[in-house]
Amino acid sequence: MNMIQPKCTHSCQDPGTSCKCGLCCTKITNFGISRGGTEILRNVNLHIHCGDLTAIIGPNGAGKSTLLKAILGEISHTGELQFLDAKNEGTTRPIIGYVPQKLELDSSSPTSVLDLFAAAQAKMPVWFTYTKRVRERVRESLARTQAEHLINNRLGGLSGGELQRVLLALALDPIPHLLLLDEPVSGIDQRGLELFYKTVSLLRENYDLSIILVSHDLNLVAEYADRVVFVNNKTIECVGTPQEVFSNEKVIQTFGLDWAKRYQRDEKDRVDNAHLV
Repeated sequence: MNMIQPKCTHSCQDPGTSCKCGLCCTKITNFGISRGGTEILRNVNLHIHCGDLTAIIGPNGAGKSTLLKAILGEISHTGELQFLDAKNEGTTRPIIGYVPQKLELDSSSPTSVLDLFAAAQAKMPVWFTYTKRVRERVRESLARTQAEHLINNRLGGLSGGELQRVLLALALDPIPHLLLLDEPVSGIDQRGLELFYKTVSLLRENYDLSIILVSHDLNLVAEYADRVVFVNNKTIECVGTPQEVFSNEKVIQTFGLDWAKRYQRDEKDRVDNAHLV
């Protein structure tokens, strides 16, 4: 099993600081993406620090998922993508975990959660017999997302929320430097949605992960994200704290004034309640 990565408390702007995290900064500079002769993104500049949860929001078709696929290396791009250590020097390609929007499954398949993990970990074909050591490793991986009780369940029998927690656990084995979540709670009920976000929040506390999350759930983004990136008109139009971004006029125009007022009211209630504690 991979050891838990040490927590990083330094700033990437201080190249003289010692750090053992391996990947401390992900820098995207003048990023551009075109497919089939159509420009999807241009002049994208983003700097992500380890330990931060960065949420990417924007209207449908804005290029949010495309940006994640370019970071994964699945599609080509122009500009520069750098993975830097504490000394602002380049690193070898980091370990990247990825959770897609959904996984197409045959609901009648007998494949279990254990089968999925064993197949992902094995270098040789899996014949559905596993040692105690393999089972223990899978159980430990699932425990990171409170899903260890699902180890013997069929994948096709899992609820949407259960499946996404299993996929999140799979993305964390081995522990990545960078975790990409592409609308991972799409179609999940409110209880499963909140549990997923709380799990991600705990992971950020326990491991020194850079997390990039694409999401349409603005309320939970506002609650859990350190920074919010608003993608619109083929580029990044606004970056900042949730309060800064959700107060931006372009964001308000895109998502509606009513939502902006509701967020501002909820934020005020949180502040008022904190003062009462």
